[in-house]
Amino acid sequence: MARMNTDEKGYSIKSRPAVGTIVLTAGIIILVGSLVLAISVGAANIKFLTVWQAVFQYDPSKETNKIIMSLRMPREIGAAVVGAALAVSGAIMQGMTRNPLADPGLLGLNAGASFALACIFAFNPHVSFMMMMCFSFLGAALGASMVFGLSSMRKGGLSPLRLTLAGAAVSALLTSLGEGIALYFKLSQDLAFWTAGGVSGTTWLQLEIVIPIVVIGILIAIMMSKGLTILSFGEEIAKGLGQRTFLMKLILMLIVLILAGVAVSLVGSISFVGLMVPQIVRFVVGTDYRWIIPCSAVFGSILMVLADTVARTINAPYETPIGAVVSLIGVPFFLYLARKGGKIK
Repeated sequence: MARMNTDEKGYSIKSRPAVGTIVLTAGIIILVGSLVLAISVGAANIKFLTVWQAVFQYDPSKETNKIIMSLRMPREIGAAVVGAALAVSGAIMQGMTRNPLADPGLLGLNAGASFALACIFAFNPHVSFMMMMCFSFLGAALGASMVFGLSSMRKGGLSPLRLTLAGAAVSALLTSLGEGIALYFKLSQDLAFWTAGGVSGTTWLQLEIVIPIVVIGILIAIMMSKGLTILSFGEEIAKGLGQRTFLMKLILMLIVLILAGVAVSLVGSISFVGLMVPQIVRFVVGTDYRWIIPCSAVFGSILMVLADTVARTINAPYETPIGAVVSLIGVPFFLYLARKGGKIK
């Protein structure tokens, strides 16, 4: 049952705590089941009991145990982490900009990160993963700055339409520049992985770096979720409630840049996860970001894990780019939202 939480100024938040608790609990259970399914199926199908033994009684002498722990486990955990990062960053952007079509991929962050990776590969092909992450952050910041700068040039400030159009233009520009650099320096094959998107090369070493960053970013986002809910009412209302909107936006944007930068550095450019998941979650649990952010993290993980499972099995033994699988769902969803004015009806 929905509950309207009203603050001292009379503004209300549509919150469904009972539904949110059920959805979050069910989502965690589904995520665990999705991970087990993803690890079990593939070019070589593995029984659930074998997966259990590999995780809790690892035997390096068994080939199936090696496949599970060295290849499939880090791959699917990486997919889950990236899904959570993209979904939470999308939820933050939608609340912060009041743009229901906001998404790291649609607003230039992914394209900026990919452009930065092309630049660093051109001058240092053997760059470390940590350096790749740093350049992904810088590229994401460049893309976001260009989008928000172009959107704010005209009188009236930011609007959902201007953000979307500026995001499309900046993404096209940075993608073209990145591909031009790749062609000139003969890096097309090296960058193909990031262009198409995929988690096949994920290693435990990369996850040791990525997981703490993503977890800390999501925890900070959850801590700031009440302020984000107030900000989603509009800047005028947020200021009227005593919120320091500039500081709030700065911190939230840094979280978005970190989460999007980590995601791109690990799996490449993947759009629509941050668009779809928060919209669906908001439709179910209400407009309270104290529920939207954790639920988005869980269901973003589920979407990416299932998408990767489909990508590995739909044309086995060959792999379909995970970005293409997500886009098959995301493009119709985007068109539907655009037709309905940005909200699920």
